[in-house]
Amino acid sequence: MIRFGIVGGGWRTEFFLRIARALPERFEVTGVVTRSEEKGAALTAAWGVPTVRTPEELLAAKPDFLVLSVPWPVTPELIVWCAERGMPVLAETPPAPTEEALRALWEKVGASAKVQIAEQYPFQPHHAARIAIARSGKLGTVTQAQVSAVHGYHGMALIRRYLDIGFEPVTIRAQKFTSPILSSPGRSGGPTEEKVVPSGQTLAWLNFESGKLGVFDFTGDQYFSYIRGQRVLVRGERGEIIDETVRLLLDYKTPVALTLRREDAGHRGNLEGAFHKGYSAGTEWVYENPFPLARLADDEIAIAECLVRMAEYAAGGPGYYGLAEGCHDHYLGILMDRAATSGETVTSAPVPW
Repeated sequence: MIRFGIVGGGWRTEFFLRIARALPERFEVTGVVTRSEEKGAALTAAWGVPTVRTPEELLAAKPDFLVLSVPWPVTPELIVWCAERGMPVLAETPPAPTEEALRALWEKVGASAKVQIAEQYPFQPHHAARIAIARSGKLGTVTQAQVSAVHGYHGMALIRRYLDIGFEPVTIRAQKFTSPILSSPGRSGGPTEEKVVPSGQTLAWLNFESGKLGVFDFTGDQYFSYIRGQRVLVRGERGEIIDETVRLLLDYKTPVALTLRREDAGHRGNLEGAFHKGYSAGTEWVYENPFPLARLADDEIAIAECLVRMAEYAAGGPGYYGLAEGCHDHYLGILMDRAATSGETVTSAPVPW
């Protein structure tokens, strides 16, 4: 049983609560910190979890770790607070809002704090399947990744994982583009009328010191829009992945094309239940859902994976996406925005992490 407390009652908090409800044999929420008793009472009524007003009260239940789901400016303060008390913490992205705040946070706690960052996108099933193929050697050395799926620091996290690179220097060119689009659904639901609105797009080219290339392309509509899909291209000298298609050379004269096939239970009369099973390619599984039978969306599967890995880390195991990773991907996202706004090429500076 993984026992964790949550600081914050925002919209992301409900993801953790849904996961715990769907997997009661794996997760227990020991409590949630909310600023008001009214908000706390509503959470207790909806989710059956106890709530308190301060992080100090949350520690009384002796959770394995705390999840920070609070506004950006508050996150670094709470990371330092947890570090001072030796409490392992899983912080939502990003760990601090600005480059200056990232550097200040690292200077205060650095590698000494027991911190991981809840960067879930590499664990979403379709990305996890592609990353597994990219890391398998089937594509040879991966030299290029084009990601049009997520914004800012999330996009940087995916690009670096597809390319399998660390904190090496990078030069960034970027631009912004605005085009009209029919209004899309959002967090609060769908549009109530047909309305044309501006759609902001950021495109960036990241040339890493190793010679690898990352291409970022994202519009703010892609998370919810019915007509702006996601796209991923990963290239190596022996093959490439384009969305769900994998093309490989077994040798110089033998090409093979595979389809990344999503496998879900409960369709077409299947009686196993309603849940995601994994991704197959040809005759093998390239990704298997670690939480079979649970009715979780892809993003919830990924967040649950973060929770499991955080528990292993809190118990003395290896980290999976630490403070340094979270700082670096947000730093690259900041540089990308700077390049797009100024129109100038931007080069990364030495970083303390």
